[in-house]
Amino acid sequence: MARPEDPAARWRELVEVVEDARSRYYLHDAPTLSDAEYDELYRELEALEAAHPELVSADSPTQSVGGAASTMFAPVEHLARMLSLDNAFSDDELAAWSARVERELGDLPELLCELKVDGLAVDLVYERGRLRSLATRGDGRVGEDVTFNAQFMPAIPAALTGDGGHPVPSLVEVRGEVYFPTAEFDELNAQMLEAGRSPFANARNAGAGTLRQRIDSRQADLEAMRAKGSSTVARLESELDLALQRLASLRLVVHGVGVWEGHEPARQSEAYTALAGWGLPVSDRARVVANLAGVQQFVAFYGEHRHDVEHEIDGVVVKVDELAIQGRLGSTSRAPRWAIAYKYPPEVVRTRLLDIEVNVGRTGRVTPFAVMEPVVVAGSTVSMATLHNQDEVLRKGVLIGDLVFLRKAGDVIPEVLGPVVEERTGAERAFVMPTHCPSCRTELAPAKEGDVDIRCPNTRSCPSQLRERVFHVASRGALDIEGLGFKAAMALLDEGIAGDEGDVLGLTAEELLRSRFFTRDAGGGDRVLTANAEKLLAELATARSRPLWRVIVALSIRHVGPTAAQALAREFGDLDRVAAATTEELAAVDGVGPTIAEAVRDWFGVDWHREVVEKWRAAGVRLAEERAGTGPRPLDGLTVVITGTVEGWSRDGATAAVQERGGKVSGSVSKKTDFVVVGDNPGSKYDKAVSLERPILDAAGFAVLLAEGPDAAREAALAPG
Repeated sequence: MARPEDPAARWRELVEVVEDARSRYYLHDAPTLSDAEYDELYRELEALEAAHPELVSADSPTQSVGGAASTMFAPVEHLARMLSLDNAFSDDELAAWSARVERELGDLPELLCELKVDGLAVDLVYERGRLRSLATRGDGRVGEDVTFNAQFMPAIPAALTGDGGHPVPSLVEVRGEVYFPTAEFDELNAQMLEAGRSPFANARNAGAGTLRQRIDSRQADLEAMRAKGSSTVARLESELDLALQRLASLRLVVHGVGVWEGHEPARQSEAYTALAGWGLPVSDRARVVANLAGVQQFVAFYGEHRHDVEHEIDGVVVKVDELAIQGRLGSTSRAPRWAIAYKYPPEVVRTRLLDIEVNVGRTGRVTPFAVMEPVVVAGSTVSMATLHNQDEVLRKGVLIGDLVFLRKAGDVIPEVLGPVVEERTGAERAFVMPTHCPSCRTELAPAKEGDVDIRCPNTRSCPSQLRERVFHVASRGALDIEGLGFKAAMALLDEGIAGDEGDVLGLTAEELLRSRFFTRDAGGGDRVLTANAEKLLAELATARSRPLWRVIVALSIRHVGPTAAQALAREFGDLDRVAAATTEELAAVDGVGPTIAEAVRDWFGVDWHREVVEKWRAAGVRLAEERAGTGPRPLDGLTVVITGTVEGWSRDGATAAVQERGGKVSGSVSKKTDFVVVGDNPGSKYDKAVSLERPILDAAGFAVLLAEGPDAAREAALAPG
């Protein structure tokens, strides 16, 4: 590394690293740096050149568009240059760009906001309405001709229609992004891991690697092998079929125009309307806003709803909407001054896998997890990630000591995608699954033959399982007891205040006074309960009156989550009836099925499990639903989703009201959802309901549904927005 006081040497070093990263990213579709690492190096180079302008040269990465056309495809010269975008990584940087535009123009014009798709930039030219060429961006002037592959991509129209508000021009050059939908990207990465190869770090590289295939050469090779009667024909056919399937999975979103011969629109948003009318795929999420506050709202909304979109996004692109003003603002050598990309915190980074350890869960499942060098991803510092089971460790091909790609998407548990195979030194070592429980030393084994999960069979007294079960009783999805976190659960068990989860709901002030954790020194040798302990006692009193389905979840029955628990509570109405039901009766319940039914029967067949139930009964826990009676059930067969804070209702109360009338409450919106009840701050479920055109009810509409039934509620449904 160059010394900090040697700026010229550091500049040469940065240029070399950035150019190598560009080559691997754009030409080989196999980056060994994460986006975050590349951005950090690039910004350091920009800062160094700003401090030492004499270092700037025409071949600096900061003065050119990333990438270059490879020699694998014929070159295509773009009709108009394809530029990169300058980036903003904070609200302050976005505001600084807005201020520069306002200073230049004297006023801030209307701005167009659209999602920054994590895909491959492409250039499409249509002549007299028919596709003439499809090319990659390359260096912005010359790209690669991948037109042959377009015929296998349904997302790219071979011809334009004439219904776009404008006649189809004799010549139009369109810019867009080719991408993999998230589901297809995940499937492709699974295939890469099975083949022992590094996974794609992001959907952009996956899309680029798929589009930049010589399908014509593969077809020619296949025909030649067929003519020779070669034994490799079957393998070549299979590889070609897979390549064509991947091409067919690619999607396109159009986001700009290079050349337009004929009557041009006045605004970018008007151009999108015309392009959509001609049959080109344009995003329906783009919005024109009046000021910076509108931009910030758009950025914040999709920062929160980033994973509700069907494809990966890494930010928001902000453009001046009026084309004439775009022309006035102009461009630098590499980027337009009239647009900027706001980048969200990276969700895929690289870090070192230091070790693989195991965790014992509340049902005895032993789960490997990765211990990594701490790294910031998706806005938070991560040092651990799940690896699910030993088969998953083998499938991903990770070794202890590997440099790995790590993904954290929103609130999802961090996940190791796979190793950066190219960075291995030979010092890495394989993970070996332990044969005995690390908590109680009991020999581990699958619960059943063929089960991929290894479990600790010491379910009653394994310390790890005990702590996890007590902690689970208090979780938000179960009895939702504030003040009973993981440390408190450990204290109850370690200090002998509770023997197992059965003792928790009957805890008294006298018992808590025996604990050091729940008490404080009051002077004179006396100890009194802490404020948190007083709050815990109040929360326990509330928890004893929770609905039956929450009690069922709190029991830690394998496979039984909120949906199955609600179905059981709705059908049987009493925990004793659930315990007495046969496997066949349980499996017949909608939303249960044979696997869950067998798990429920197995759970109630264990003596100490039944003892837990009896302890809860003695503590006054409500083990039966308070039914409104045996009258009509007007919501039979209906599925309702409740989101946000509905005025006049608690979440449990609203759920119980639907269930008492025969309805089912679901946690997610789908085409099978009959009604979505929305309150304040409804979040993404409201957006999903709008997109699927499901009937939406506010508090008043919900009251109509409960009192008058579904037909009247449909009349009372809200218009979207």
